[in-house]
This record gives sequence, structure tokens and C-alpha cells, in this order.
Amino acid sequence: MAVLQMQKIHICALKSNRKQILEELQRKGIVEVDNSGEEDQVFKRMETASMKSGYEKRAQNAEAALKILDTYAPEKTGLLASFEGKKAISSDQYYEQVKDQEGIFRTVNRILTLERHIGEDRAGQVKAEATLESLVPWMSLDVPMNYRGSRTAAALIGTLPGAWTTEEILPAVAKEQPELDAWTLEVLGADRDQTCIFAMCPQSEAEKLEDALRVNGFARAAIQTSQTPAEYAREQEKVRDEYALAEKGAIEKLQALGSEREKIRFVADYYTLRAEKYGILGGLLQSSHVFFLNGYIPAKNAEALKTKLESKYNCQVELEAVPEGEEAPVLLQNNGFSGPTESVVESFGLPHKGEIDPTSVMAVFYYFLFGLMLSDAGYGIIMTVACLFLVKKYPNMANGMKQMMKMFFYCGISTTVWGILFGGYFGDVIPIVAQNFFHTEITVPAVWFAPLDDPMKLLIYSFLFGIIHLFTGLALKGYMLIRDKKYMDCLCSVGFWYALLFGLILMLLPSDIFASMAGSAIAFPAWLSAAAKWLAIIGAAGIVLMSARDSKNIGLRIALGAYELYGATSWLSDVLSYSRLLALGLATGVIASVINTMAAMVGDGVVGAILFSIIFLVGHTLNLAINVLGAYVHTNRLQFVEFFGKFYEGGGKAFTPFCAAQTKYIQFKEEN
Repeated sequence: MAVLQMQKIHICALKSNRKQILEELQRKGIVEVDNSGEEDQVFKRMETASMKSGYEKRAQNAEAALKILDTYAPEKTGLLASFEGKKAISSDQYYEQVKDQEGIFRTVNRILTLERHIGEDRAGQVKAEATLESLVPWMSLDVPMNYRGSRTAAALIGTLPGAWTTEEILPAVAKEQPELDAWTLEVLGADRDQTCIFAMCPQSEAEKLEDALRVNGFARAAIQTSQTPAEYAREQEKVRDEYALAEKGAIEKLQALGSEREKIRFVADYYTLRAEKYGILGGLLQSSHVFFLNGYIPAKNAEALKTKLESKYNCQVELEAVPEGEEAPVLLQNNGFSGPTESVVESFGLPHKGEIDPTSVMAVFYYFLFGLMLSDAGYGIIMTVACLFLVKKYPNMANGMKQMMKMFFYCGISTTVWGILFGGYFGDVIPIVAQNFFHTEITVPAVWFAPLDDPMKLLIYSFLFGIIHLFTGLALKGYMLIRDKKYMDCLCSVGFWYALLFGLILMLLPSDIFASMAGSAIAFPAWLSAAAKWLAIIGAAGIVLMSARDSKNIGLRIALGAYELYGATSWLSDVLSYSRLLALGLATGVIASVINTMAAMVGDGVVGAILFSIIFLVGHTLNLAINVLGAYVHTNRLQFVEFFGKFYEGGGKAFTPFCAAQTKYIQFKEEN
């Protein structure tokens, strides 16, 4: 377990090498840039916000183009495509593709334009369809929609709200204009919303007739054209078909551009990297000829980077230890066994200055407890094989995903071991299959014991494992205090607690309470029982008298010590928390057995075997998914609440290097 030692790095170089140096640092991804320096009359920061914004906009456009291609030219991918990770390219390949980035971006703009045209074509089709629908009531009209009549006769073409008949319209008009007599009206079409009418009268009476109709809600036809409705409908059908043809052509062009997907992905990442570089560039202190870059670098990489930069560019690189009062960013480094659980530590909080990295110790307990909670050899083998296959099959898998697969690989091994110890192989599927299909008795005995037959035994061992877990956390606290030469703190905060807790445990073991749980009594010799009592008394007295030893007020000191002693109740609740090991272990086995029993109820024979297989696969898949999630959540909880609570605070700042990690589609082959 290790927190990598950090050094501060200071780079002073000519501005003519600025681009190359920044890109070198970005590819390597081992320097966290610190832009906290102050400007003066010589060294100032340049304005890069507009350039950064421009590259971000280009990256967004490229991403939008990819989404458009996914819609119109979807990429054929397998079920496990999400594990493939980023495409690995060398620096030479990267710069070769950069040469064509403007041409690729023109393709991006073309895709965006085609998508916009498709939207316009679809809107045109919708508008034409709406027009055709609105023309349906007018199709019996054989004059143009904007027809106003002749020199002597006036024509009124329009609508009345609601459904009207000719017999209803005539008296309504006569009521408003009783002197009108030389006029005629025809209902062209009607529905519950409107009635389309055509009316004629002498030009001298046109105004009176229109006024009478308006009183009843008359409005001129919305469509005003010099064509008849039938002619206009044929024209709109032609317009609709033209829009549809244009849409089809644009879609075909987009589908043809699907082959450019990989290039567009490259420029999306390229512009993302450029935007990030200009973000860093805007924070650098620069004069007219040189620039400064300050930051943090892992000590193991510092000398190699210094040598490379100074030999390759006209620059000066200085390295120094992180000042005593300054908290450097944290980067963890662990071996292949414990490294996959770093994400668990990081999700709680990285170690701050002076704390140890608990990953290695925690990893042992993590795999141990996870396997105990799942505890089925069949499930464990599936997890182990599946995770190993995915890691080997997809070497470019995202690092976070790869670490998780490795973590579940070790969890799968632990689950397999516990399953063998407890005799769990997909629950009790072996005796069920033997009895149901072969009518014989076959049992696979547990190497240790079967929890379903003796749950109290598993409960006692769960508490034992919990005590070991908690005591290890307390031991790590003692280690850090001794390392920092705080011997009295170690005695008071760790030693007295060990004395109290060991004394209480030794007093509990020969008691009737423990005997009723274990099913057998334990007898200690008198001297050991007396030693246990005195050990508990010494521990309790030490906690009461020494917890608040800095206080000069005796009464306050004892009161605070008594309150600290009251914390022993939290130890009881912490130990009881490990009963979840029993609960989840039994849940996996019980549900698996129920699934097997349900599957066996369909009978034997070919049909029975087929139905048994279906129920078995579906049921155990769900059981595995649910209980893997449960084991993952509760194992994390035991680390976060019980284990870390004894010695670990976290709160360190993560090491965030200037690198190409923000890319979505490519990664550099070059080793960092």
C-alpha cells in the first residue's frame, strides 16, 4: 500500500516551444498544473477563453454529428461493445490524422447541414399534409379560393363556426338583414368545428350580406389561392412528394457518410484536447519570450521527465520537495491484487497528509467478506470466468471498468472458495437434478459446514470475523501513532481500548449467553477469568482517566473520559453489523434452493428438462444479479462505516494530471 510521493516541478521555457511542451505533458499525463502564481509587470496570463470556447464548440458539433449518424446510419455493434474501450493510437498516427482535421470538420458541418435540411423537409411535408387536410371540405368548390365574383355579382367564400345547415343559415341571415332577397348560399362541407359556405349576391348587397354572416361568425377562407381546391390539392401533393424525395436524398447522403464515423470521433477528441490545452495555456505566466509552468509530479517520474524535456527542448526544469505545510495531491499505487479496490477507497476519500493508504489491508477483507456474503461456488465460477474473459478479450477497456472487472474477478474467487466450504453449487441443484431426473441420491457435502443447517454457527463466525476486521482497523491507528512517535496517544487511544475489549470478550466466552448461542459451554480457569476482569477494569480506568489528559480540570477530565468510555456501545453495534454476513449468505442459498425446487416441480422427461433449464437460467441469473449487488453494497458499508471509522478520515485531494484522459474515443499507446 502506498501513496506516491509527490514533487513540485517548475518549467521555464521559450514560448517557441510552448506548444510542443504542453502536448508532450498532455500525452504523458503525469503533471498536475498549478496556476496559482501571481502576475507582475513582466509575466502575465494571456486571454485564451475565446480559443478554448471555439474548440469546445467544434467538439460539441462533432459529437452532434456522431449522434446524427447514430440515428440515420447506426453502427453495428455486439452485446459487449461497451467493454471495447478507446482506440489506441501512436503519436505518429495522431499527428498524421491531425493534418486532415479541417477536411473532417467540413464533413461534420455537412452532416449538420443535411440534418437541418431533413428537419426542414419534414416540416414542409407536415405543412403540405395539413393544407391537404384543410382542403377536404372545399373539394366540391369549382372556382378559385380567392374568387370575389363578377362585375355585377359578389361571391363570399368562407366558414362559419360549428355545424350549420342551409336551412339554419338562411333565417339567421334574414334576421340580421330582412331586406336581403336576391342572394343564394351553398354549404360545401361541414364538421363539428366549422361549416364551409359559398354565397353570392348583387355587388350592391355584398356588404350587407357579409355583415349579416359575420354576426354569426363568418370568416373568409384561410387559404387564398387563384386555383380551385382540387387544383391546389394536386399542387400540395406535388410539394409534399418533393419534400419527401429531398428528405430521402438527404438521409441517403447521411448514410453514405457513416463511413466517416471514426474520423469524426478523432476530431471530437482532438478538439477536446485542444480546448483543455488552451485552458491550461490561459493560466500560465508568460513574458514576450518565455513562459513558466508549475505543478506536481510523482517523484518516480520526475527525473525522467526532466531529462527528456531538457534534452529535447530549450528549457530549464527544476524539481523540489513539497513544502512541509503544503498538502500535495494524492495518487495511490498498489499491486495487482489490491489495486482494483482503490476505487472503494477513493469513493470514501483519499488519505490526507500523514495518513496511510488502507487499500492493501482493506482489499484482503473486501474479497473475504464479499465472498462470504455471496458464498456459492457456481456463482463464483461464473463471476471469475466472465471477468477474466472480459479483461483478456478487451485490453483497451476503460481503466475504471477494467479495475472493476479485476475486483469482481477476485471477489469471484473468494465466492467460489466460500461456496466449496459451505457446499453451495447453485444452491442445492446437484441433489435436485439427481433426484428429479436420475432418481438417485447424490449429495456434495460441505467441506466445512452448511449454513442452512447451522445458521448460529455462521453467526458466531460472522461476529468473529467482524471483531478481527475492527481490531485490524484499531491496529492501523496504533501503527500511525507509533510511526509519528505519539506513544502516549497510542497507549491511551489504542492500548486501553484493546485491554477493555479483550477483557470483555474473555468475560463473555464462558458466560451462559455465549453458551446458548454456540450450543456448548466454555470453561476458563479461575486465573484467566480474573485476568479478563482486571484487563477490562484497567482498560476502562485508562480510558476514563487518560482520554482527556490535556484538561487540567479533574472533574471535566473524568466526565469526558466517561463519555469516551460510553463509546464502547458503538463497538457493540459495529460487531452486530456483521450479522449481515449471515443474512446475505443465507439469502443467496435460500433463494437459490427455492428456484431449484420451483424448477423441479415441472417434472422429469424432455419437456421437464427444457422447462427446468429455462426456470434455472432465469431464476439464477436474477438471484446472482441481486445478491452480487447486495454483497457489493454491504461490503462497501462494512469498510466505510465500521473499518474506516476506527482509523481513517480521508479528505485528500486527488491527483488530476493534465492529460488526454478526457478523450472519449482515442488513447495514446505511449506509456505514461
